[in-house]
Amino acid sequence: MSTMEVIPGKTRIGWIGTGVMGASMCGHLIKKGFGATVYNRSRSKAETLIQAGATWADTPRQVAEQSDLVFSIVGFPSDVREVILGSDGALAGCRPGNVIIDMTTSQPSLAEEIAVAARSGGVHSIDAPVSGGDIGAREARLSIMIGGDQAVVDALRPCWEAMGKTIVYQGGPGCGQHAKVVNQILIASNMIGVCEALLYAYQAGLNLETVMASVTPGAAGSWSLSNLGPRMIQNNFDPGFFVEHFIKDLGIALDEAGRLGLCLPGLALSRQLYQAVKAQGYGRNGTHALLLALASLAGIDWPNRRPH
Repeated sequence: MSTMEVIPGKTRIGWIGTGVMGASMCGHLIKKGFGATVYNRSRSKAETLIQAGATWADTPRQVAEQSDLVFSIVGFPSDVREVILGSDGALAGCRPGNVIIDMTTSQPSLAEEIAVAARSGGVHSIDAPVSGGDIGAREARLSIMIGGDQAVVDALRPCWEAMGKTIVYQGGPGCGQHAKVVNQILIASNMIGVCEALLYAYQAGLNLETVMASVTPGAAGSWSLSNLGPRMIQNNFDPGFFVEHFIKDLGIALDEAGRLGLCLPGLALSRQLYQAVKAQGYGRNGTHALLLALASLAGIDWPNRRPH
């Protein structure tokens, strides 16, 4: 693989999972000139890519049969297992020398399992979860955390650069997923602070936009505050990343922490709060819908708030 060139117009890519982020990511590769074959459980979510020139496949296996590189970004580890290791999964359709790149946030142990299974058939496997949400996906400025063989990772640079701005090799199989666990732990507690701060500002009678202008550039600033704070103020809780998927991520993080003998009470609290968000009916909203659950605890009807 170290001598293989990844060339737009010549190297064929496959894409499995055309949801909130996947459609944009695949779209960037098509715009760079890569021919693409796509699969999604709901074909309607792939129509934009098909109109842009992608070929539809009925199964992940068919995607791999028509591709040199197969990317996947799906919902849960069970989905990853099905679309890669299942009887109609991508690995069953791969030839020696092909590369499977899973960009789902999933279990490090599953990434290692896929790498072993792929290696037995002469196939390369890379785990490359991302951070940046729907905005980062649309604007091709994702942070990509990568695990696997470094020579393979280096050969894929034209693909990474089409989708992201921060591209970091973390180590062998599973290391990309471990790095994403770190990312999700950081986001989880930070989101609590962002939501509680905005609720405080509201209840104190402050103008929320004016408060944001003061705190965002300073030491309290964060990606969540800058990118999701304005959405909260506008009562826009559309998903950049689903609450139910974030609960999955936090569960993976807690499981891995337990395996490592770590006690992470902040992480555990975050997962409990997000379980409450889902219980209130916001599981398919964005992670910033945590604000709605905390507002409910305070007796604040946030969606009907009047600007100050």
